[in-house]
Amino acid sequence: MLFNSLEFLIFLIVVFFLFWVALKGRHRLQSVLLLVSSCIFYMFFIPKYILILFITILIDYFAGMKIATSEGRKRKIYLVVSIISTCLVLFVFKYYNFFITNVNSVSDIMGWNYSIEAMQIILPIGLSFHTFQSLSYVIEVYWRKQEPEKDFVIYSLYVMYFPQLVAGPIERAGNLLHQFHTKPKFNFALAAEGMHQILWGMFKKLVIADNCAVYANYAFSHYNELSGASLAIGASAFAFQIYGDFSGYSDIALGTSKLFGVRLMRNFNLPYFATSIPEFWRRWHISLSTWFRDYVYIPLGGSRVGGFKFYRNVFAIFILSGIWHGANWTFILWGLIHAVVYIIYYMIWGGGKKKPLAEEAEKWEIKNLFGGIITFIVVTIAWVFFRAADVQEAFAYLGSTFSHSFFGSDVKKFLPAALLILPFLVLEWFNRKSHNGVIFSGYPMKPVYRMIVELIMALLIVDSFYTLDHEQFIYFQF
Repeated sequence: MLFNSLEFLIFLIVVFFLFWVALKGRHRLQSVLLLVSSCIFYMFFIPKYILILFITILIDYFAGMKIATSEGRKRKIYLVVSIISTCLVLFVFKYYNFFITNVNSVSDIMGWNYSIEAMQIILPIGLSFHTFQSLSYVIEVYWRKQEPEKDFVIYSLYVMYFPQLVAGPIERAGNLLHQFHTKPKFNFALAAEGMHQILWGMFKKLVIADNCAVYANYAFSHYNELSGASLAIGASAFAFQIYGDFSGYSDIALGTSKLFGVRLMRNFNLPYFATSIPEFWRRWHISLSTWFRDYVYIPLGGSRVGGFKFYRNVFAIFILSGIWHGANWTFILWGLIHAVVYIIYYMIWGGGKKKPLAEEAEKWEIKNLFGGIITFIVVTIAWVFFRAADVQEAFAYLGSTFSHSFFGSDVKKFLPAALLILPFLVLEWFNRKSHNGVIFSGYPMKPVYRMIVELIMALLIVDSFYTLDHEQFIYFQF
């Protein structure tokens, strides 16, 4: 069930009515309703795969309690068993065929008459997201930062909560569990905020991402024929496609959750206004970047260690981030590009003094313009590897961009993409003071003007819904 579908709209209205009207004041039944609704939501994709989710929930639920009540070596054993079993499911469905393909390639190169058949399986939707969410829970329990959840319904809801089940944000137990335990009270202001955020998310997805997809898809399908400028615009179109797609999903998820009185963490903070790669990763997919920071980077020593170990830590988190996104060498190279540029930045400027994120979001001076442009170019080049079917296609696309004549008559076909992106950047700039995801909420605006803006956005959403092909959210495949 896609967020950008009529089925989801009907589903959401029914669940909202049952939650606040039919079951008002019955907290336990409300929790059960959200869990059952989450199961139905997930089963709209491949119903039988819910059994996989159920098995991992059972393992981590009991592992969490065993870890909390054990001492010494037993605690570590329970943690390792939980991590291995959870990651094994991820490996089998997401990485086994990639591993076998590479083993077979090495076998061919070495002249060994040996080949292993790949499995004919489909990746369960959102598997990487709820795997990392489950891992963070057992790790937090092991570190004694989180009490084990004894209520199986609440723990299951923590893993399966439908607004963020298939594409995040990757929530921490410390943020969600206590909210599920608290008896909800309807907050009209929060619900209205959620509706505004859903509208903004739908605008990003249907108007920005899906329109940019038309130009990005054409550019990547005809890179041998197009001029350098057209390919540059095509790559930029994909940069905004993936941003509008993923941040749009996050806004819809956060807004939907607010309808039920639950606040999820912010996942994006104007990443394309970042003036360096380190700052970009403090703004892009925040729930994933902080996950790797807390559970990989810092335990390895972070930036406290010097020389080789620091570089090792940086490469570790970016390569793992690439692998997390997909079983393809293109994603690994995407992570390596970010790692190399991150280290170059650190070597030249020593990492710089990190400003508070709120200050970064609100202050973007002219002197940072050059850094912002360079950062966007680097990020966009890396996105070419993310988007390409394989490494050869990525290098061929970039080669065509810089080897073909830069301007050609085909550029005019891509001008609408630029005309779509620039107004969106202006809207994003005006949204930089918003801390709740609601467009223009950081500015004093008369209700009538907000109503006019949102009416225009709604009309554009409806137009895109009926005139464009429905694009599945990109991050559903992860």
